Amino acid sequence: MWRFAMILLAGLTHTAAAQSYPTKPIRLVVPYPPGGPTDFVGRAVAAKLTELLGQQMVVDNRPGAGTVIASEMIARAAPDGYNLLFGTGGGTFLAPLILPKVPYDPQKDYAPVAMLVMSPQVLVVHPSTGANSVKELIAVAKAKPGQLNFSSVGTGTSPHLGGELFKSLAGVEIVHVPYKGTAPSMTDLIAGRVQLAFSSIPTVLTHVQAGRLKMLGTGGTKRSPALPDIAPIAESLPGFELVTWYALFAPAGTPAAIVNRLNSETAKVLKDADIQKRFGEQGLETTLMTPQELKRYTENDVSRWSRLIKAANIKTQ
Repeated sequence: MWRFAMILLAGLTHTAAAQSYPTKPIRLVVPYPPGGPTDFVGRAVAAKLTELLGQQMVVDNRPGAGTVIASEMIARAAPDGYNLLFGTGGGTFLAPLILPKVPYDPQKDYAPVAMLVMSPQVLVVHPSTGANSVKELIAVAKAKPGQLNFSSVGTGTSPHLGGELFKSLAGVEIVHVPYKGTAPSMTDLIAGRVQLAFSSIPTVLTHVQAGRLKMLGTGGTKRSPALPDIAPIAESLPGFELVTWYALFAPAGTPAAIVNRLNSETAKVLKDADIQKRFGEQGLETTLMTPQELKRYTENDVSRWSRLIKAANIKTQ
């Protein structure tokens, strides 16, 4: 009887805490430096949540170690609703699959709060390839095994994994050339020193419009509203999917009532017409998920990429 009473008391305490929450500023840790697309989304969401919650949501940029610094910080933070992580699939959740030692477990150390946006990566090629479609690129790659290079912004990043997935599904041999960042990767692609790459829409759109690059397909399962004339790669290469996603996470143990409050308020943000317009202009699609749906999504995403990483023997230091 006493155990039931304690459980009931704990539940009432958590409910009361959620009803008064928040009573002080909330920290949103972003694992990337200011100015990039992740920071743009994080700050836009934080500003809207500040209005809805009545307390300041402060963006705290903590780049470094392939997102591990920020990810560990929130994994070890107090589970009180005042410490949140701006998590990414290509960083927070894939780092433990690639790096030798990561001091957190994304499936155990976080409470999923809300998905924010998804954005398909796109496949672009240098015009010198002569390919005008995904099928034509596959044909060129098969005719020239090992002669086409694809760039990425580093080993184990989403563009790298996209190239490895393309290789696996298409049965072609293309060579990975990792760069230290987007700028040098794009510079060599535009110059024709590498022939193809997977990248975000904002990064390549102006180059495609200027004719410096050709866009052959998107990594989503359906056509992107930002690129209605570009077909998904999966139409030519079944099973291909490469999307960037950003989501909110709290430390494991954060009361469910607080998580649900944050989820419901975030849903209001994502339905905001101004947010949808601003994100849409960047090729970002607002995506509503419950905490339970986000948990299942991340589990499936990690499982899918884990198989590819092992098969391709992808490792980094």
